[in-house]
Amino acid sequence: MPELPEVETVRRGLAPVMEGRRILAAVARRPDLRWPLPERFAERLTGRTLRRLERRAKYLMADVGPDADGSDEVLVMHLGMSGSFRIEPDAGPPEMPGDFHLPRSRLAAHDHVVLRMEGDGTAGAAEVVYNDPRRFGFMLLLPRAELATHPLFNAIGPEPLGEDFTPESLARALAGRRTPLKAALLDQKVVAGLGNIYVCEALHRAGLSPERGAFTLAGLTGGPIELTVRLVETIREVLQEAIAAGGSTLRDHAQVDGTLGYFQHTFRAYDREGEPCQTLGCRGTIARLVQSGRSTFYCAACQT
Repeated sequence: MPELPEVETVRRGLAPVMEGRRILAAVARRPDLRWPLPERFAERLTGRTLRRLERRAKYLMADVGPDADGSDEVLVMHLGMSGSFRIEPDAGPPEMPGDFHLPRSRLAAHDHVVLRMEGDGTAGAAEVVYNDPRRFGFMLLLPRAELATHPLFNAIGPEPLGEDFTPESLARALAGRRTPLKAALLDQKVVAGLGNIYVCEALHRAGLSPERGAFTLAGLTGGPIELTVRLVETIREVLQEAIAAGGSTLRDHAQVDGTLGYFQHTFRAYDREGEPCQTLGCRGTIARLVQSGRSTFYCAACQT
């Protein structure tokens, strides 16, 4: 599944051709993705202006303004395992340059949703095409007033790059939890948007074992300790670097222009089993273990 940097990279690529523009036409080429598309999906989107394109955790959130009854709605989009967006401007070739780790799908059979966006003073009209061979992604139209209580969002933790993610908030979320630290950080109720790759990287950089109890990052009174401060700072650094590099595409996920992210070339732990640890002064080797059915990469010598 895509993680926060991948989704943020897609958001930034789509924003220039979607924000502030009217949807001239919406086309749904099948009635469902992972779940059925909303009732009258294409009809309800056609003619509306997409005011803002935001991200919450691993979801893209397009503010499409009021519906026929005057209630603001949000188009919620999730990429699933193989979903991607392609921009096809009226003038020029599709914006999918770059080399691929594995070829991206360009088969029309996998182009399931098309949004034709109007042009503006600096750019012409363009089509935004959602392609998803495995169809594990989804799109929903939800009233903005109901987002906070919707099952997808009512228990999501703070954004790791936002002001609400602090050593204090992390310590409170981990206090008393006997689960391994890595498993706790993958819980979207603790912090939003983190996945296997970036948790492995953050724990390695912070020098924390993925197997240590999550509760050990909370002090006796439930407040943060020095390790909690270090971990929060490291999570922010890893995510910011990955976004700047365009995400960490490994197989299916590409940036919105089709190019791959290059943060994977700077992984220090993830997928480096058997390689020397890159921590300065460490002579350990990256090992792999399975936690909750997922591969964890870490260095037993410097992650304590």
